[in-house]
Amino acid sequence: MARKNNVDLEKVRAFEEGLKADPSKARKTQVIEGEWVLEEGPVQFRAKIPFEGGEAVFETDSPSFMGGGGNRPGPMHYCFYGLASCYTATFATVASMLGIELKRLTTKVEADVNFSRVFGMGDAPVMEEVRVTLTVVSDAPEERIREAEALAIERCPVVFTLKNPVRFTPSLVVSRG
Repeated sequence: MARKNNVDLEKVRAFEEGLKADPSKARKTQVIEGEWVLEEGPVQFRAKIPFEGGEAVFETDSPSFMGGGGNRPGPMHYCFYGLASCYTATFATVASMLGIELKRLTTKVEADVNFSRVFGMGDAPVMEEVRVTLTVVSDAPEERIREAEALAIERCPVVFTLKNPVRFTPSLVVSRG
């Protein structure tokens, strides 16, 4: 049984065993490079996102109240999508490793965003909380499902990033012409 809940457990377990043998293999560098689109159109920012199987192009357009046209998802949409997909994937993987058979798994992410700080009109937090609801349909005992939830909260990279300060290291390169 290589796959459970659309998770390839053989590959997950092989990677886990490889990490036990060489913990340095747990570190991966993610690089995304993008460009602001200066010409008027439906997109303001575009980035090529490399991944194991190839490359995808992500495009954003800010909402109209932020100077865009609202023609594409905005940066916060991608942020919330990243949280939803990472947390759901972590839960599905953990549940699969615990032997939990899922019949359905859905995720809802909600946050109240305050844009006043963006306009220099105060120092209120941009967000005070992000609410995530997982809806799990399974015949597994509720205690096992809650165990999978606790492990997903503990292990999800995006949840960790939201809950713990991460060093932000900006740099600026200015060139002429």
